[in-house]
Amino acid sequence: MSLHKRQVHPTYVEGCFGCKVQTLELNTGDAARDIPDKKWNSELQAYRDARAEGIQPSGTNMRDIEAAHKASETLGTAYDADTMPKAKDITPKAVEVMKQIGQI
Repeated sequence: MSLHKRQVHPTYVEGCFGCKVQTLELNTGDAARDIPDKKWNSELQAYRDARAEGIQPSGTNMRDIEAAHKASETLGTAYDADTMPKAKDITPKAVEVMKQIGQI
């Protein structure tokens, strides 16, 4: 039994703030992640869209997704973080070398 029920009244009383507080359920909500739901969902959707285009970013955050898109444009084909150099290292010169060694 709560302190409020012992000291004030044992049953729920409509309009009593102490009674109302006891009915609240708390959860972590967005506190479990370091970004809000809206940003989280938009980044995951951007990742899904990239995967649908055949692009494999190195992560699900927007910075990695945008880098993978840029690398894909430079490559002229879908970028794959699992088998290719880091997206930031994909330059026109790197693309020439990759073509010469048969990586793309």
